[in-house]
Amino acid sequence: MKKKAILIQDNKVVMDIMDEILEEEGFDVTSSLTTEPIEKIDENEPDIVIIDDHIKGKKKGSEVIKEIKTNPKTEEISSVLTSTSHDLPTTAKECKADDYIEKPFDIDHMIEVVKKNS
Repeated sequence: MKKKAILIQDNKVVMDIMDEILEEEGFDVTSSLTTEPIEKIDENEPDIVIIDDHIKGKKKGSEVIKEIKTNPKTEEISSVLTSTSHDLPTTAKECKADDYIEKPFDIDHMIEVVKKNS
């Protein structure tokens, strides 16, 4: 059975590239420019959530991950934060993300991080 990934990015081009890479790696991907898929996380049951810290909407990606990690129903879901921010390692640690991917990203590194955490 395919592993499921929720991919939320702030840039459609980046989202489409990441989506394509993940699908080539055998993931069933739900991608979005908003946090809408997170609101249906119980239905989607992802193995991993990959979210940009600077998404459109009321919350930052790090806040979304913090919510996932503090909810007993979703705390086991692997969460990866992506960003161009220079303090990404600190932000990822503070929100309890399992890992992070700095942008612009190296495709092989992205695949490695996702596979390691899913």
